[in-house]
Amino acid sequence: MKKDVNKDRFFEIFWTFLKYTFVAGALALMIRGFLLIPVPVEGNSMETTLQQGDMVVVEKISEIKRFDVIVFQLSDGTTYIKRVIGLPGESVSYANDQLYINGKKVAEPFLEKNLEENDEPIPFTYDFTFEELMGVEKLGKDSYFVIGDNRRLSKDSRSFGAISEENILGKARFVYYPFAHMKFI
Repeated sequence: MKKDVNKDRFFEIFWTFLKYTFVAGALALMIRGFLLIPVPVEGNSMETTLQQGDMVVVEKISEIKRFDVIVFQLSDGTTYIKRVIGLPGESVSYANDQLYINGKKVAEPFLEKNLEENDEPIPFTYDFTFEELMGVEKLGKDSYFVIGDNRRLSKDSRSFGAISEENILGKARFVYYPFAHMKFI
């Protein structure tokens, strides 16, 4: 009789372990698939914030704000990672390397403007007005204007236009690999 009790206890523990393992695996897959998505950084348009080969975690549940780093996909299937500069209903312009939102100066403390040492400094962000660049006065509802932190080498809203909220995959939150680059964004 004692052997049956031990056998029953073993199967009870085993079954409990199997259930917890299944639930934990299902939760991990749901979190990975819907909340925290790993994305590789390709290219150098976000240097010095992000480097080629960095792996970032993207989350999909929080509201997009100015200067968030987001991952989005264009209709051609290309995935980009850029910084949000303009929000829905706003007008964006640059003059003398200064960002203006709706005509008001806005600081960009995250930028490292590594000006080249020569007789004439090269602008980090070339001058433009929103109307001449986009053909409209303001961003539409659910539209965002994005630019890479490495302004001189970034393909961004200045070339492909505003992006729609429906194309945004999420906000880049954390660099987890390589370990030397590990940081919150």
